Parts: sequence; structure tokens; C-alpha cells
Amino acid sequence: MRTRTLVTLVGAVAALSIPAAVPASAADTPVLTTGSAGGTAVAVGDVLTAPLAAGTNATLYSSSTGTSGVTCSSSTFTASVTDNPAAPGTATESVSGQSFDSSSCTSNVLGVTGVTSITVDNLPYTTTVSSDGTLTVTPASGSAIQTTVKLKTLLGSITCVYQAASLTGTASNDDSSIAFTNQQFTRTSGSSLCFSSGFFTAKYAPVTDNGASVYVN
Repeated sequence: MRTRTLVTLVGAVAALSIPAAVPASAADTPVLTTGSAGGTAVAVGDVLTAPLAAGTNATLYSSSTGTSGVTCSSSTFTASVTDNPAAPGTATESVSGQSFDSSSCTSNVLGVTGVTSITVDNLPYTTTVSSDGTLTVTPASGSAIQTTVKLKTLLGSITCVYQAASLTGTASNDDSSIAFTNQQFTRTSGSSLCFSSGFFTAKYAPVTDNGASVYVN
């Protein structure tokens, strides 16, 4: 009886000394998943895409509270995933493309009659997405985030170049979106018809990976 009790005690102590097993799916959940939060991991190398959220516009206004500037109803971005660590953490992407359909763009700037093109320069950019939803876009070292806007005016065509050191946005699982609000650009070249500062606002949704919505964990 004493021997059996001792064996039982040793077994109990040994059992207590073994850490509780953590389900692999919980331990290995990465920052970016598809299908749902905690769903299928987004693989490094996967290409993410998103259009403007339905019913929204991308705007570049002359002030953070004004409505004078350029408005586009069609825009998309493309980014490839370069790192997707376990959550909580920060995933990294390389933005290889951001396009604006000039036929969907208008301007209400005095003297401007139309929008010829909007081009995002100096790609690729690096984008980081943290588990708390914070999104940051930065250019390569020594470069700048740059947008070139070509406008039709009463006096002919003009080119406006705007730059920013970085952009900050928010990722949301509510609609698999990323949003930028009043991100400030400074005019680096262009005529007086080019406003001196541009404030960029846009919401892209849904962000997808091969058609599956992307979530942040």
C-alpha cells in the first residue's frame, strides 16, 4: 500500500511538472490570415490586392478640412507579403503598385478642367502591419513617397509633384480594409495652380489574397 501511494505521488508530481500543451493553431497564428481572424496563414510571397471600398473615393485635398482638390472613384493597390510572423507582431509587405483610373478622377480647383493622370512614383514602398491594426508605409532609404498629378488647365497641361516622408493608416477586420485619413503631402514642384499641400484620404476594401479576405491578428 505504501509503495502504491508513493508511485501515485511521484506520478502526480511528474504530471504537474509537464507544461500544459498549447494547441498548435493558437500558438502558430500569424499576423495575417485569410478567411477569418485566426484563419489560414498568408504565405510569404503571396500578393495582396484591394480596390477602393464600395461607394468611397480617394481624395487629395488642399487642406485637411476642405473639399478643394482631386477626387477619384477608382483606385487599386498591390503588395506582396515579405514577412508574416506569429501574432502579436508586425507583418511586412512590399507595395509594388498603386494605380488611379484617371477617367474616374475630377478636380474642382479653380482653373483646372480635368485630370490627365495620377502616378505613384519611387515604388516599391515598405508597409508594416501590426497586430493592433497600425499600418505604416515608408519609402526606400534616401527616397520619398511621391505622387505625380498631371492636370488639364485653361492655360494648358501642368504637372504637380507631391512628397511625404511616410504614411500612417489603420487596418480593420470589420471589412478587411485599410484606411488613410488626411495624410499630408508637400508640393515639391509645379505651378501656382498646384496647391502647396495635399491631404490624402482613401479606404481600400476588401484586401484579398487570391480572392480570400485578409485579416489582422
